[in-house]
Amino acid sequence: MIPEDDNPREACGVFGVYGPGEDVARLTFYGLYALQHRGQESAGIATSNGSKEFSLRTGMGLVSQVFDEEDLAFLRGHIAIGHTRYSTAGGSTECNAQPIVVTDKFSGEPIALGHNGNLTNADIIREDLEAQGIQFESTADSEVIAHLLSIAPGGTWEERFHYVMRRIEGAYSLVIMLRDRLFAVRDPMGVRPLCIGKMEHGYVVASESCALEHLGVLMEREVQPGEVVQVDAHGYTGFFPVAPARKKAICTFEYTYFARPDSRIGGQLVYPAREAMGAQLAREHHVDADLVIGVPDSAIPAAIGYAREAGIPYREGLVKNRYVGRTFIQPDQRIREAGVSLKFNALSDVLAGKRVIIVDDSIVRGTTTPRVIQLIRRAGAREVHMRITTPPIISPCFLGVDMATKSELIAANQSVEEICAHIGADSLGYLSIDGLNAATGQNPNDLCNACFTGVYPLNVQMQMDRLEAARMREPVLAAAESLNRAGGP
Repeated sequence: MIPEDDNPREACGVFGVYGPGEDVARLTFYGLYALQHRGQESAGIATSNGSKEFSLRTGMGLVSQVFDEEDLAFLRGHIAIGHTRYSTAGGSTECNAQPIVVTDKFSGEPIALGHNGNLTNADIIREDLEAQGIQFESTADSEVIAHLLSIAPGGTWEERFHYVMRRIEGAYSLVIMLRDRLFAVRDPMGVRPLCIGKMEHGYVVASESCALEHLGVLMEREVQPGEVVQVDAHGYTGFFPVAPARKKAICTFEYTYFARPDSRIGGQLVYPAREAMGAQLAREHHVDADLVIGVPDSAIPAAIGYAREAGIPYREGLVKNRYVGRTFIQPDQRIREAGVSLKFNALSDVLAGKRVIIVDDSIVRGTTTPRVIQLIRRAGAREVHMRITTPPIISPCFLGVDMATKSELIAANQSVEEICAHIGADSLGYLSIDGLNAATGQNPNDLCNACFTGVYPLNVQMQMDRLEAARMREPVLAAAESLNRAGGP
């Protein structure tokens, strides 16, 4: 595979439409297209025309690779949900592509579900469900939620959601489709975003508001933490099946990296939040330089904010090849060695002889940043100063972000000075936790900063033990694989 960058990876994007008379499959396709940044491994759409069978198409790859006109013609109905995935729980295989469809134990009708997030107690619930005779077709924790909903007791859907939401723990923004209605569900901590918009003949729900705007849909509001929104022939209503969480835990990485800059999270447009991060970074870690550049694309607003606050010119010193991504074509050795230069090209006419400040959103393992700095130096930069719009990442995430184990996180094992030497920069500065929180415009008590502090909004000891056990198994599995290739016993 072409080497990927070292950024944290989001889990998924979800989308749903209730629109009688609308081409809901096409709307969902373009909604997922706008959410492609949230996951590039697989995509899927399920539709309902009111009958007892759903139409479903899923596949591996980008949204534009999975669907064609024939698929959209097949996906008929007035309700649709869609999903684009990056795996955090469950592997990158076709069986884990969503939406997941299960059968309601009581009505015999289908339930389709798409999930953004990660459950922290999925293994326990899965074992319980398997003991009840439920057979799983995937390894994703999303299927755990779907099956749990399918057997949930209660005379109303509010009662059934009460049963489900009392049992599951962790992060979940869900779109759920029944034969005649659509649900949007957000976990009580509000870790992942979810919003709802109004069309002329229906409603749309999406992970981010940018997906609504692409379709010309007016955003009504965000789904509140702990809320279930039901959309049907009578419009939409919201209810809260469980008590409020002890605290909210909106992921700060939504503001720094995951969400598109034209989306609103917690009522805050992401673009000015990133500019504010850059400005605060300039106040906390000023250095004399000739120009400021940002690592495309997420760090560009922060770089502009840094440059403006520091009074240093902003220039585009790195050009991104936006069409380099996941591919099944194996690179030859020369391309493999090119590494990050496949993704970025440095402008030597801009950088030569200059003292350069590079702004980026994070350093996770410390594998890509040295290559970026090497590119800048090869382009002739005289000094290279690295500035990061987040604090050092010292702990893994268990709420839907794939960012490595603690042993792999460079900031968990090295000092700032050691990291600076490792990446080959002349200086390195991270944004403070207070500076990051202030830039988001949210109450700091409503944010999850566990990856920076090691303080989680819920008990994750079981997940930490499991991650460590998996890490211990990796060398054994690698050795066995190597022996197998060598023709050993």
